Amino acid sequence: MAYSKLGRDASARKALFRDLVTDLFLYERIQTTEAKAKEVRSIAEKLITKAKRGDLHARRQVAAYVRRETVDGEQDAIQKLFSELATRYSERAGGYTRILKLGPRRGDSAPMVYLELVDRS
Repeated sequence: MAYSKLGRDASARKALFRDLVTDLFLYERIQTTEAKAKEVRSIAEKLITKAKRGDLHARRQVAAYVRRETVDGEQDAIQKLFSELATRYSERAGGYTRILKLGPRRGDSAPMVYLELVDRS
């Protein structure tokens, strides 16, 4: 199989990925397990590539996946993706994210990582 099920059914897995991708675009760095980070990385990279196109169809495709959340009344995740992140990575041909290993989580010893955007502010 080409993806990890992460112990969830399809709808719960899709909701998890939508939330993690939205938080990644808002905060530019999230702490999660290694398995979740590896799955979210490919989704986030595809969405950033769509945002680099910048046309209306790409905006609608991204808006169908990313949630409309804001942080402290600033722009929402979709606006930030198209205005800041797409311009930041306009010259980059991929590899927008990195995974930094943190070590095992206390309690269940799951491997924890930071999933962050490259060249973040």
